[in-house]
Amino acid sequence: MLVLAAMSCGSRPAPADTTGPGAAIPPDRSSARALPAPAPVGEPRIVALGDSLTAGLGLPREMAFPAQLERKLAQRGHPIAVANAGVSGDTSADGLRRANWALEGNVKLLILALGANDGLRGLPPAQMKKNLQGIIHRAHQRGVPVLLAGMEAPPNYGEQYAAAFRQVFQDLARENKVTLEPFLLQGVAGVVDLNQGDGIHPTSEGAARIADLLLPTVEKMIEPTRAK
Repeated sequence: MLVLAAMSCGSRPAPADTTGPGAAIPPDRSSARALPAPAPVGEPRIVALGDSLTAGLGLPREMAFPAQLERKLAQRGHPIAVANAGVSGDTSADGLRRANWALEGNVKLLILALGANDGLRGLPPAQMKKNLQGIIHRAHQRGVPVLLAGMEAPPNYGEQYAAAFRQVFQDLARENKVTLEPFLLQGVAGVVDLNQGDGIHPTSEGAARIADLLLPTVEKMIEPTRAK
């Protein structure tokens, strides 16, 4: 599919030691040293756990999709913080290591948006599934519902890999009874005007599209909590 035709450079797979979210972009590991502090324990919040697509690489922090989603929710009568727990270059394994930190405090919803870097590096889908399952399990242990944001693998690894990669998200949603948004970059991937010059990371307008994509589902998922 579209993801990560734009993220692939040439016909050969990316080398195993690729560390960025795309071959042309080095990882912004500085963000891993400057993670946002967890919200105060009593303050309800949504957490978006992801990679550079969540962190908003190349954008002001306030234009990344979590911040735009927070503003859109407020406009619709849902004044709840959306914490940006995205770190550029992170794989699902990195996200699993950060899961306990991300889930600290009064978390009402976890948006789980990892997997792009697993696909770019050609990592085994079975391992990605195990990592994402670990994150979902930790969320459920804390009573936190999960919105799983799916991703697509680069086409240069072949259709068999792409199908197995895609199936991971479908299986996790079914097995854990969590809500699935099949493709985080739906309507954004491959659209020149919605992506930065690297062809990988959304512009502020692209991030707004992601926020719009997630908004109706997020709104439904937080409504029961708000009613309490």
